Amino acid sequence: MSSLWKFLVEYETHLIFAASVILSVSAAVHIALTKRDVRAAIAWVGVVIFSPFLGPVLYFVVGINRIRQTRIKSHRDRLIKEGADHASVTVSDLTRHAGPQCVSLKKASDTVTRFPLCGGNEILPLNGGDQAYPAMLNTIDSALESILLQTYIFDNDIVGHRFADSLIAAYERGVRVRVLIDSIGVRYSHPTIVHRLREHGVTVELFETNAVTWRMPYANMRCHRKIMIVDGARAFAGGMNIREEFLTEITRDSTARDIHFHVQGPIVAQLLVIFCHDWLFSTGEKLKMDDWLAPQSPLMPADMAARCVPSGPDREIESTHKLLLAACAVAQTHIRIQSPYFLPDQVLIGALTTAARRGVQVDIVIPGRNNLRLIQYAMMAQLDQVIETGCRVWKGAGNFDHSKLMTVDDSWSLVGSSNWDSRSLRLNFEIDIEVYDRRLAGWISETIDNEIAHGERVTLESLRSQGLLATLRNKLIWLASPYL
Repeated sequence: MSSLWKFLVEYETHLIFAASVILSVSAAVHIALTKRDVRAAIAWVGVVIFSPFLGPVLYFVVGINRIRQTRIKSHRDRLIKEGADHASVTVSDLTRHAGPQCVSLKKASDTVTRFPLCGGNEILPLNGGDQAYPAMLNTIDSALESILLQTYIFDNDIVGHRFADSLIAAYERGVRVRVLIDSIGVRYSHPTIVHRLREHGVTVELFETNAVTWRMPYANMRCHRKIMIVDGARAFAGGMNIREEFLTEITRDSTARDIHFHVQGPIVAQLLVIFCHDWLFSTGEKLKMDDWLAPQSPLMPADMAARCVPSGPDREIESTHKLLLAACAVAQTHIRIQSPYFLPDQVLIGALTTAARRGVQVDIVIPGRNNLRLIQYAMMAQLDQVIETGCRVWKGAGNFDHSKLMTVDDSWSLVGSSNWDSRSLRLNFEIDIEVYDRRLAGWISETIDNEIAHGERVTLESLRSQGLLATLRNKLIWLASPYL
């Protein structure tokens, strides 16, 4: 037996202990230097210190944000510049579209997104799958040049087959088609829809990948964006996935609800930038804007002022979070929020409660029935923090509502894919659209007010009446809410 082997055998325990200390300390130092959220930092330090070997490995897999260091930043910057050039319809008088308080909100938004606010847009709400899916399918069927589709969930069900068949038919008649699906969302159905599309020649790629390849460190990050762009001129965006649960024809009395949006105008170029960047990240293929965008983006008579607000664990980290804070700060009369997963952090809770203390009426609508029971329990655990300062919280009636809506003072709206939770606002790649337009804000306000009229108000008394065991259950689940 060699002297080295004898040394290893004799001091095996000491070497293992030294290795665990080196790994844990190295991970703790990295956490202290890179993490911005003190709660996340403390939690990760606890994991790596009290779980030798396993803790540092877990941190390496899901705790380090490598996406900020991507090597494709220069291409993204070029794409954003091209998108800004195409969306160059400036808004000279914002008060023509929204209230005067929105001028300061625009200034704040200018600092969190590099897309310009542009006029000449039309953003029309589509109520549920009964309106959204036929509109999207008809647009695919009428496509002449190109279709770009990005989604989180693309189920292999009846609705998924309809979309797949339309995409395949478009490809077979010579339309260029690209489909990008999140690698986690695509597995909501088994087998996935990918094979059906690929066997007919449609180009389909997955955002990120599964946990057994070199992209394992990205496994905790998801692309939650939903974008469809047809012929570079018409687009759809919002929070609706492609699955049959949103179609009354199939699910009847149990149909889930959501609001999606049909988008036209210069802002389509901004949506295209987002897709091109995500496609490059996932595939390495560079899509040229001019090859996929209509030669001239038509100015729509509605002339809505709008811009995209992308967010994700890269250079846009917390963009939407910062915008929500700014919107709460400028509100003067009314904030309306509808979210299926309402789990804001303490900073956002502080913004909402401060607005309520200033005399702003704050209405928050959550689902009466949630598709994720653990999320519902966690939400109930912290509602008292907003209710006790004057915010009003309502449980919607009827089936699960997946809508993600916000308005301020009937002048400004935020629509898109983001939820009010840590996953959406820090970990996921999301896309939202801020709209300065009284008409759309009015429609969203009426929609939320209708939910309030038929909903059930959540009060401190109703929370206390849940009982000790239910309250304890909710609080314990709430502790894990950043990871749900």
